[in-house]
Amino acid sequence: MTASPLDIRVQDIDHCGIVAGICDEMELVEQINRLLGSHPQEIISAGQVVKAMILNGLGFVSAPLYLFEKFFIGKATEHLLGEGIHPEHLNDDRLGRVLDKLYSKGLTEVFVTVALSAARKFGVKMDSLHLDSSSFHVDGDYTLQTGEEEAEPGTIHITYGYSRDHRPDLKQFILDLMCSGDGDIPLYLRVADGNESDSAMFAKLIADFKRQWLLDALFVADAALYTEENLQQMKQLRWVSRVPITLTAAKQLLDNIHENAFVSSSLPGYRIASCCNFYADILQRWIVVESQVRKQADLKQLEKRLSKQLTKAQTELKQLSQQQFACEKDAQLAAERMNCKLPLHQLVDIKVVEILQHKGRGRPRKNAVIEKHYQLCATLAPKQTAIDVEVQRAGRFLLATNVLDASKLSDDHVLIEYKAQQSTERGFRFLKDPLFFTSSVFLNSPKRVAALAMIMGLCLLVYSLGQRALRQALNRAKKTIDDQLGKPTAAPTLRWVFQCFMSIHLVTVAQSKQITNLTSERHWILNFFGAPCRKYYLLC
Repeated sequence: MTASPLDIRVQDIDHCGIVAGICDEMELVEQINRLLGSHPQEIISAGQVVKAMILNGLGFVSAPLYLFEKFFIGKATEHLLGEGIHPEHLNDDRLGRVLDKLYSKGLTEVFVTVALSAARKFGVKMDSLHLDSSSFHVDGDYTLQTGEEEAEPGTIHITYGYSRDHRPDLKQFILDLMCSGDGDIPLYLRVADGNESDSAMFAKLIADFKRQWLLDALFVADAALYTEENLQQMKQLRWVSRVPITLTAAKQLLDNIHENAFVSSSLPGYRIASCCNFYADILQRWIVVESQVRKQADLKQLEKRLSKQLTKAQTELKQLSQQQFACEKDAQLAAERMNCKLPLHQLVDIKVVEILQHKGRGRPRKNAVIEKHYQLCATLAPKQTAIDVEVQRAGRFLLATNVLDASKLSDDHVLIEYKAQQSTERGFRFLKDPLFFTSSVFLNSPKRVAALAMIMGLCLLVYSLGQRALRQALNRAKKTIDDQLGKPTAAPTLRWVFQCFMSIHLVTVAQSKQITNLTSERHWILNFFGAPCRKYYLLC
């Protein structure tokens, strides 16, 4: 009797087991299926499709959406997504239908429901939330068809607008993101029109979020929030915002505040000065912050501006000195106009010189007509008063809060909360990374583009939760793992961990499974992830 050949399959798992485990721990598939519904005859549910998109999105292999099915060829698809699921089930049609269902359900509602549930499971503190927005460019026309806007008034408009990426030549959409101060966890996401204004929407978004989800948090935002209308809308909320220095009151405070008003902050390299202010009919605390690092950078920039403006002013003065004027008054007016345009320099030693000139060549006759005109003569000097103001402003910015009781929110904590605003900025940098699968969007429908943007947010949610959980586990155990330079760290990035898990395979031999290339280093790292992650590497 001839022995049958062994059925041996070798499939990639790499870091996808970690991503799949985090998705399982936050019950992502169950949450999506509960929101969108499922059918017993479905081979792959909507929740499993969303999980697959997150695996694709966090694959960091520049595999855009239209290569979605190919991404899973060679992957341990059944192991990661469920029995009976194969790459061919993850086709464009199935993907598109799920994106449409997500859009119809409400992208913000889906995201916030999943994010808040996951945050509670992972013990994320939601004492402070940080709001910001950014633009994402797309390829293609995305022109609304006649009647489309009336039929679906909620459809986002992918259009030209202010581009944070400095690509005004490309159409875009806007993504509003709200992250917790604890671990940079995104808790709110909204996709908006490409030309929407931050200042027009921020207060409404915060108020709606607070009303719908009943979170008693401190809301933190940049200067786009600080308008009279927005502050009026947020009277019942606690907030911290940067104050635009274009406000007259802000300019006056920054220009006139005395050195003795500043005290050292508990944050190294900062000084702060606090005062009360009544703006938009709201009593609030204004806090002038001076950063030593930023001051040095601002002073260097000031030196460059002085040099550049001096060179430009010298060229203009040379041209002005060669100009002929009909009368002395015209020459003086020209000097005054130039002086008004110079921000940091001024004309000094201004003289108007009378020039006599006759028409024709050679020596003039006694009765020759003599023409008279005037020319300017002046030199340039620094405008010391204006420079002193710039030096005083260097490194300083202004924060405001309506929490008046410093025992509940100290000046130092106002600064700490504002510095944590970088959480949303880090989130946007992550989403715009060239290795992320949506660095350019290739979908043909604004609805699906918006739904894909929400999937991008879910990728950020999974990544941030995983990174936070890993760092907390290392700190609790007082252990470390090696970083890129081979040095021990208790605060690794999850991306680095993903790179450490390349070339791990699931080998199946006659229904028996085993993991290959699970080195001692990788085994050590997996100790600090939960059981849902370890099970994909057959460790529990």
